[in-house]
Amino acid sequence: MRDKPTILLSSCATMLLLAACNRPPVPEPDQPPEPRAAGHSAASRALHEPLDKAKAVEDATLKAVEAQRQAIEAAGG
Repeated sequence: MRDKPTILLSSCATMLLLAACNRPPVPEPDQPPEPRAAGHSAASRALHEPLDKAKAVEDATLKAVEAQRQAIEAAGG
């Protein structure tokens, strides 16, 4: 007879715990999800810093090539 209150109490506690669990909200299909930690972690910075430097060097190189091409054309070449 003592098992009934224990089972009842356990069942109620389980129901309360399950009721407290909610699914995460479904994102809208038109908008991509926001990155959670973009650029905030040390690993992310360590990964992106060399890439950003390489892009800057590439841009400078392309500008120098274009300036040299224009100088050659201006000189009659």
